[in-house]
Amino acid sequence: MAALLLCLCLAAPSVALGEVEIRSTRFVAGDEGYSLSADFDISFSPRLEEAVARGVVLYFVADFELTRQRWYWFDEKIVKASQIWRLSYHALTRQYRLYSGSSGALHQSFGTLADALHVLSHIRSWQVAGKDRLAPDTSYEAALRLRLDPSQLPKPFQIEAMANRDWNLASEWERWRFTPGVPPPVSAPSPEGDTAESR
Repeated sequence: MAALLLCLCLAAPSVALGEVEIRSTRFVAGDEGYSLSADFDISFSPRLEEAVARGVVLYFVADFELTRQRWYWFDEKIVKASQIWRLSYHALTRQYRLYSGSSGALHQSFGTLADALHVLSHIRSWQVAGKDRLAPDTSYEAALRLRLDPSQLPKPFQIEAMANRDWNLASEWERWRFTPGVPPPVSAPSPEGDTAESR
């Protein structure tokens, strides 16, 4: 395994880099609180595809933050939440597996990497805040991003990630204003389909 990690680290730079882009977000109020849905475009570089196929496990994290501006002090952090997914490949079954949740107890299997990334790219009904956390007629700023977590990579890849953009796979922060009681804007229509919702 050590030889494999070294070979991947010393491989020639990839021609194409992977990327993550946020296509749409939807933040809505429900009976139990506020939930978030989002769609992403996720693409891997050849190096990341090879690493997964050879057994390297990748951890993806969706970060959500909700803040309230205060003119007299620093902005107040109302909500800070994360979702975690683990992507791996099993050579014996020739299937990719996507584990969801902090415990990783739930997973789905896929015949191709593209199918796994398709599910990862759709988050649905992520409960991020209870109704009692937000005050009516108060403006908040919501922020969302999806990223590959380099700290969960094997040590040789953590070192390489410091200088190699192949491993720095993350979207920009998507930010929008939100006021309880006022319909929030929808950045784009959310297509129906499979989701990467944690249960």
